[in-house]
Amino acid sequence: MDTKTQMLRIEDVAEKLNVSQKSVRRYIHSGKLKSNKIGGVHRVEESELQYFLNLSVYENGREIEYEPVIPKSTKTDIINWIDISDEWENVKSNKLTSADLFCGAGGMAKGFELAGFNQVGGLDWFKEAGMTYRHNFKHPLIEGDITSSEIKMKFIETVKKQLKGKDLTVLSGGFPCQGFSMSGSRIVEDPRNSLYKDMLEIIKDLQPQFIVAENVKGLRSMLKGKVEDKIKKDIRALGYEVNVTVLNSADYYVPQKRERIIFIANRIGKKNFHPSPLLEEGSYVTTKEAIEDLIKVKDNKEINHVRTKHKDDMKKRLAAVPEGKSLYDNYSDSWKKCPWNEASCTIKENHGGVNIHPIEPRVITVREMARLQSFPDDFIFKGSKAKQMVQIGNAVPPLMAKAIALGIKKTIEEK
Repeated sequence: MDTKTQMLRIEDVAEKLNVSQKSVRRYIHSGKLKSNKIGGVHRVEESELQYFLNLSVYENGREIEYEPVIPKSTKTDIINWIDISDEWENVKSNKLTSADLFCGAGGMAKGFELAGFNQVGGLDWFKEAGMTYRHNFKHPLIEGDITSSEIKMKFIETVKKQLKGKDLTVLSGGFPCQGFSMSGSRIVEDPRNSLYKDMLEIIKDLQPQFIVAENVKGLRSMLKGKVEDKIKKDIRALGYEVNVTVLNSADYYVPQKRERIIFIANRIGKKNFHPSPLLEEGSYVTTKEAIEDLIKVKDNKEINHVRTKHKDDMKKRLAAVPEGKSLYDNYSDSWKKCPWNEASCTIKENHGGVNIHPIEPRVITVREMARLQSFPDDFIFKGSKAKQMVQIGNAVPPLMAKAIALGIKKTIEEK
């Protein structure tokens, strides 16, 4: 490559085409716009941009359709993929409704809201998460223990009141799953798993058209796959057809590699679709793209951006940690340094151990955590700093939830 050739950044191309940076990335990943990777970041030659324009890939301010990236699936998954790229940046409000169990701070709710859904209720017991939820949403939140008959009924009645006689389109929930065990050849449930059964009871009462259940990828291997099979069997027993696979949040513009198992089920005779990835590995939104600008932003409690004050010795230790590695050998999932020119490793909060900033000798701030989870900057977290980090670490990335919601919307619209 000629060193004198002018190389354009993604933001430069976006400005020239008058489109978003996300659109430019889609052109690159579809193969329509050629780029070079320099230091892990895409750069586009002026000549390639001109060739792109001459091919009329971009016409009259509108994007043309392209074939979606279809990921490899596991042998046991029966997956139906649907292309959501045409609606990703042109979401229109609709009359579809959603409610959220185990809602936490509202990652799933925010994602469905971004997809144009009308959220009608949330339920969780976490006090500080409830403070955050109420600050950022207008719809009702029921705060309390889902195992309580009173709380459960209050949620059901609140949702029905909001629906005004109409069907609930989607009920979602990231249910706990610790309480499955084996007795001989039979799966049993201990008291810890009553939360899962309570979710099934609410589904049975509300009869949503669709169910979205989210959990950690490790659920797939619990009891050699028998837990996953039981969950699918229980959902089918309520009159739903169910499909399940693992989605990676980085495939949907979340600047973080975070894999979650996603169950999608419906009782209205439709085929269940999971959203086709919008990006592929090697072209993900990077940590640098997501949080670099915050380095220059002064501490501001109002936007959840307050740096942790480390001692000099700790700063030296944090600076010495290689990207992708942890400060402590026995805490591999916490105190891990985010890679700068790649999508971040999974964002977590484990007993005070959060991710290390790739450039500065410190852990990342709450706002940086929120960015890497794809929360918008106007989504403000409440409670102590420690509680805010727990909320973000537990959350469903809103952009992944948005992708799931758009897939369901297109499923409903399919003739």
